[in-house]
Amino acid sequence: MERPSWDEYFMGIAKLTAERSTCLRRKVGAVIVQDKQIVATGYNGAPKGMAHCDEKGGCLREQLGIPSGERHELCRALHAEQNAIIQAATSGQSIEGATIYITNQPCSICAKMIINAGIRKIIVEQGYPDDFAVEILDEAGLKVVTIQKEENA
Repeated sequence: MERPSWDEYFMGIAKLTAERSTCLRRKVGAVIVQDKQIVATGYNGAPKGMAHCDEKGGCLREQLGIPSGERHELCRALHAEQNAIIQAATSGQSIEGATIYITNQPCSICAKMIINAGIRKIIVEQGYPDDFAVEILDEAGLKVVTIQKEENA
């Protein structure tokens, strides 16, 4: 019997979490883990009680022709990492020293939140077109580790 590694296991949960996303452009999931225990999960979508993009006539960023990785403030959604960090905070869970598994590399806004939250390891499945995020994570001493997608044969 072959079991997935811990990284594969938690990334699989991040991918499952992404399925809850209401984003019309990119479905992202995040899982914060401490000592091999899940502390919080998050996916990208509108704040609690607010309409999702499909209910508002589509994606504002798409309508404005904003490329991926730019002008994050022009979006109804919170990012998966933001929602996971907020979930940990509202439940009173410390994430100092934790690992975050994300289906995509964090943007610069989420990178800054990850740094200040004290998360020490970032594992992603795919990149994201935000070079500034990589720069500030590197300056903070955090490396983004990419684990390869499993290809079904």
